[in-house]
Amino acid sequence: MTLAGLFVPLVTPFTADGALAADALAGLAHSVLADGATGLVALGTTAEAATLSPAERERVVDICASVCREHHAPLIVGAGSNSTGDSIEAVSALSSDIAAALTVVPYYTRPSEAGVLAHFRALAATSPVPLVIYNIPYRTGRTLSADTLRQLAEHPNIIGVKHAVGSIDDDTIELMRTCPADFAVLAGDDIYLSPLLALGATGGILASANLAAASFTALVRAWREGRLDEARALGHRLAALSSALFAEPNPVVIKAALAAQGRIPSPAVRLPLLPASEAATAAALTALGNSSVELPEKLLV
Repeated sequence: MTLAGLFVPLVTPFTADGALAADALAGLAHSVLADGATGLVALGTTAEAATLSPAERERVVDICASVCREHHAPLIVGAGSNSTGDSIEAVSALSSDIAAALTVVPYYTRPSEAGVLAHFRALAATSPVPLVIYNIPYRTGRTLSADTLRQLAEHPNIIGVKHAVGSIDDDTIELMRTCPADFAVLAGDDIYLSPLLALGATGGILASANLAAASFTALVRAWREGRLDEARALGHRLAALSSALFAEPNPVVIKAALAAQGRIPSPAVRLPLLPASEAATAAALTALGNSSVELPEKLLV
């Protein structure tokens, strides 16, 4: 598949007593796709996948897959860990109708870059679906050079990277300058979406789009079609929204804002996360209001 456009990593809604709110998850999935998102991501960081039970993770994937089939949209599923053996097992269990697996750079153990290459080559050799590398060094403790990412891009079963390095650094510039045309770079840090699109990224996997999918879809389209003034103006508003939504650990502010809108039944998160503060929630809702101005018709077409 070709990875381009907006992919929304869905939150996992919970009821007030902490149970999986399946109907709310389905409703949220339908709404972001109806608002123009290209596809969904299940079991990402935003989904609190680490604190879901195996049965809950399976249920989340089933719900998202059902909604994606209805909308003829691709589903990416988070799978894998810092154990190569366990990651191979997790990815191999994915059904072939899933578009891709989002597989994180091995964390905590901090392997060498050669070890990272060997890890992903082992996964790609056995995976029934293409891989998207999740490059997020401020969570994993492992920085990857542009050369390592290019070597990963050479494998036919590795089709892209969710690039979330916390900046537009030298390796990002080099990656965008030299990556193969058939290797997708997706923005993974919401506030850096516009700069990465300007450099040639094909889209983004953006948690903020749980709340503003139509606006983020319009922003991706504006950059793609060369509407630079409109893209810059919309990008500035959405960067302010993303900054407010990430003022506290993801996804606590996003869930608080969704709950305030009545789109999920509660703002509940699972330990070790704590609910968003009232101040952060209020600031996010204000930013959301400021970003939700009517979009120009040509951005919506």
